[in-house]
Amino acid sequence: MISDTIRRAALAAVLSLSAMAAGAQAPDFPSILRTIDERSNFSGRDFAAKMRFASDDPEKGSEIRAARTFRRDDDDAFLILFLEPESQLGQGYLKVDENLWFYDPESRKFTHSSMKENLQGTDAKNSDFGQSALSADYKVTAWKEGKLGAYEAWIVDLEATNNEATYPFKKVSISKKDGLLLKSEDYSLSKRLLRTSYYTSYAKAGNSYVADKILFVDALVKGKKTQIAMTEISVERLPDSVFTKAYVERVNR
Repeated sequence: MISDTIRRAALAAVLSLSAMAAGAQAPDFPSILRTIDERSNFSGRDFAAKMRFASDDPEKGSEIRAARTFRRDDDDAFLILFLEPESQLGQGYLKVDENLWFYDPESRKFTHSSMKENLQGTDAKNSDFGQSALSADYKVTAWKEGKLGAYEAWIVDLEATNNEATYPFKKVSISKKDGLLLKSEDYSLSKRLLRTSYYTSYAKAGNSYVADKILFVDALVKGKKTQIAMTEISVERLPDSVFTKAYVERVNR
């Protein structure tokens, strides 16, 4: 007959081994987030593309927008210039020297904007078009394994570590096969779901991967969403002048 002492010792050993096994199997999520950032960003290269926005709003109806985007991640700079609709032609967002400016060609003035604001009435945030900073802005608080469609995924809860992060909390789904971001649920400080983002397609751009098809769904207004498609993707070096106020003014003359 096994004594209580032996039973307790055996149980403790089993629990210890189980904990060790669980620890050994836990993915290195800080490293995974860094890899997502590194593969999404363009260190040593510039990035340019044409973007098409298809927005649906239950109150305002449907609208199509088109824009050119330019990025230089080494300087944490980007420029978005709108081509369509006619009413927004020439409007743009310029991020340079840690400032985000909105340019209105009618008034010919630059005004301060915020990375946390929506881009021109779409469901995208201005921060969606800069470099990825998941590893710098968030810490992992919980995770589990799951599936997103046909993809095996890690489902990871994130909490912001600074006030620069666009959302205080996020829940992201990461493909176990290739480490690409598949989905992001964005939450308020009270953990109310505000938006869900689906990264449905990726394109190889140099050594990086860019989500060339994204669906942003507003969680507060049923039926409100924006789909973005990127084409004409390039990682060729851009003139330094592109990331200046003078360039934005010049293309509007």
